[in-house]
Amino acid sequence: MLTKTHLTAAMLAGSLATALAIVASPAVAQDTAKEKCYGVSMAGKNDCAAGPGTTCAGTSKVDYQGNAFKLVAKGTCTTMKTPKGMGSLTPMKG
Repeated sequence: MLTKTHLTAAMLAGSLATALAIVASPAVAQDTAKEKCYGVSMAGKNDCAAGPGTTCAGTSKVDYQGNAFKLVAKGTCTTMKTPKGMGSLTPMKG
């Protein structure tokens, strides 16, 4: 006969297996290899967070919009040079 303890242990084991599968998935590994880089995307080419008046991906209004980000390879953002300066790991004005 299954008891409440057996059911709880089985549910916990299932949850742990699911969590491990998610962490090990290629999509999660890919996301950790990227970082948000603000001020480097061209108009309409941002990945998200394009600020007031925009909804999300592809809605930035100007090139190098400071509050719009593009996902780039981790460690490369602050080395990206634009006509407005370097990329930033945090939103910029303008």
